[in-house]
Parts: sequence; structure tokens; C-alpha cells
Amino acid sequence: MNKLVSKLRRRDDGATAVEYGLLVALIAVAIAATVFLLGGALDDKFTDAKDCVTNPSDAACSTS
Repeated sequence: MNKLVSKLRRRDDGATAVEYGLLVALIAVAIAATVFLLGGALDDKFTDAKDCVTNPSDAACSTS
């Protein structure tokens, strides 16, 4: 019985799982913050690209 209790005390699988969970949560927060901060700028760039494809003679689409 003492060996079983001793063996269970040494196991740290649960702590490792919690650490990985916190790491995944931190990465998710970083991705969400990046999307939130850069989302508007990316939307503007894609809108500009769409406008240039549909109307290539527009002055804003010139590459010179």
C-alpha cells in the first residue's frame, strides 16, 4: 500500500496537462488579440484588392 501511495505522489502527468492547457490558452489569446488588432487593416487591404480586380482602371490601383 505504501508503494502505491508513493508512486501516486511522484506522478506529475496532471501538472503537465495543466501546463499544456495554459500554453494553448495563451496562444489562443495571442491569436485573438492579433486578429482583433490587425483585422480592420487586413479587411481594408482585401477590399482594395477586390476593388482593383473589379475596376483595374481606378487611379488607386496603378503600380507606378
